[in-house]
Amino acid sequence: MNLTEHSPLILASSSPRRQELIRMLHHPFRIEPADVDESMPSGTPPDQLVEQLSLRKAAAVFARSKQAGERGVVIGSDTVVVIDGMILGKPANEQEAESMLQQLQGRGHEVYSGVACLDVHSGSSIVRHRNTRVFMKPLSDEHIRKYVDTGEPMDKAGAYAIQGRGALFVDRIEGCYFNVVGLPLSLLADMLEELTS
Repeated sequence: MNLTEHSPLILASSSPRRQELIRMLHHPFRIEPADVDESMPSGTPPDQLVEQLSLRKAAAVFARSKQAGERGVVIGSDTVVVIDGMILGKPANEQEAESMLQQLQGRGHEVYSGVACLDVHSGSSIVRHRNTRVFMKPLSDEHIRKYVDTGEPMDKAGAYAIQGRGALFVDRIEGCYFNVVGLPLSLLADMLEELTS
């Protein structure tokens, strides 16, 4: 990456998981959550959905940073789980979390994460996505209930956290692990390199 110390990364997310991941880039960053409407037309393909929502989040923070005369690269990201063509976001309640895990258990599903990078100074932007296939072990109703009772699934797409207790349910993955956590680091590094070169 050719970012200078004077061009911090600006993460448009309040996700603790994304904050942990962005630290791995070893570049100055700050957190500025984007409060945007995340509704999308039904039937939007998952790759387009995560790219558009990532861009929407990044653009909101970009506008504020531009107005304040700041420098840096704004990063927006969004993650969804897809099974049988159906998009699973974050569960609204415990019943929905249990229902999602019932659908995912014993089967494979796709995790899509979109990433948008906007350079505040130049206005340049890049938006991409990555998808990873995840295979979950068969789970009993009791296992699912106990997991939901921990509270971990409640703010996670697909109602599980691969970096938390949910790892116990994952048999294997095909693709980028960090994509499933919520921020595909190798893709992000390539995008930042391209944006700032």
